[in-house]
Amino acid sequence: MATYILLMTLTPEGQAMALADPDYLLQVEGEIHVPTVQTLGVYAVLGEYDFVTMVEAGSNEAMARFSIELGVKARVHITTLPVVPAARLSEEEETPSIGVAIQERPNLT
Repeated sequence: MATYILLMTLTPEGQAMALADPDYLLQVEGEIHVPTVQTLGVYAVLGEYDFVTMVEAGSNEAMARFSIELGVKARVHITTLPVVPAARLSEEEETPSIGVAIQERPNLT
């Protein structure tokens, strides 16, 4: 499972909904069911964004589906960021293969 951070900004409609019911975002997130997606936490923040949500998802496609549904239903603009734990940055990874086999040419001399 991959972890993602969703940075959310309320639209004018979302602001009206939040003013009328401060728990509306939690309710909307609870109504969205995308397989392999689980919300880990929702936080109100000060600054450029209004809310930050931590989510785990089984694939980028599942995360994209969740993000689209949340944006439409909660009336928020979302920036979705994949998260890599800092401890994994020190792990050595194999160089990715590009799928091209290189063969040596036989020496004809």
